[in-house]
Order: sequence, then C-alpha cells, then structure tokens
Amino acid sequence: MRRAVCPGSFDPIHNGHLEVIARAAGLFDEVIVAISTNYSKNYLFTLEQRLDMAQETLAALRGIVIEPMGQGLLASYCRQRGASAIVKGLRSSSDFDYEVPMATMNRQLSGVETIFLAGEARYLHLSSTMIKEVASLGGDVSDYVPRAVQRRLAELKKD
Repeated sequence: MRRAVCPGSFDPIHNGHLEVIARAAGLFDEVIVAISTNYSKNYLFTLEQRLDMAQETLAALRGIVIEPMGQGLLASYCRQRGASAIVKGLRSSSDFDYEVPMATMNRQLSGVETIFLAGEARYLHLSSTMIKEVASLGGDVSDYVPRAVQRRLAELKKD
C-alpha cells in the first residue's frame, strides 16, 4: 500500500488544503491527514474541533484517514505509520524555500520523500491565518472554506 502523510495544523482547514488533499488521494492508496498541535501557537480551534471539521469535510473522499499527529518529529510519525511520502502544497516560491530544508531533513532522518504539489491558482492567496483575520473582522470567507468551517466560525461570532 502506498501511504502518504499530509501534515498541518489546519486551523482552520480551507479549500486550498482540500484541493491538495484530494489530489494526493488520487496519487496514493491512503493519505493520512495528520493534524498537529504546536504548543507555542495560539489556535482559534481546539484539536478536537479541527479533527471534527476535517472529518466532516473529507468524509466523501476514499482513502483518507484523519488523526492527530501528536508530539515529536514528522519523520518519526511517518516511519511509525508506514508512510513513504509527505505531501505538501505550495502557494509560492517562499513556501518552497521554507519547505525544502525540512524535506531534506525528513528524508535524511527517515528516508521519507516529500512530494510538493503546486496549489490551484484560485487558492494561492489563501492561508488559515488570513481566513481567521478576515472572518474576525466580519468578512465573508464562505468561498474559501467548507461548510463545517463556516458553521464553526459563525458559532464563534455568537459567543
């Protein structure tokens, strides 16, 4: 079985993420969407909420497994899960410059290759940070996020 890991904090998951994950699902038998928690980051959504949103949004795709990544190195996680590849979406050359050193280190630590997928042009401007900012200021992000995220953002506005 060809298994890949698509890691990220997904706070929140957006259509750019979904597009990359769907394309990865076409390349691998199984794609693990590994939702990470970096305790130095301030998250809008809890790990459980991020897992729930991803689960609801990706339920129709075959070969997708959604799970928390836990602590530790991505390379170790991939080895433990029997993954042969890490899939990362790229929006720009700055993403590439940021990701290449990590890809090299992951390959040296575990032998796991990183596959870069160029993002769909209509989503290149998206980031979870930008979506959170626009939504917090009352902007409409419905074209950029799945319904599960729209609902969670609307719930936050009520609180």
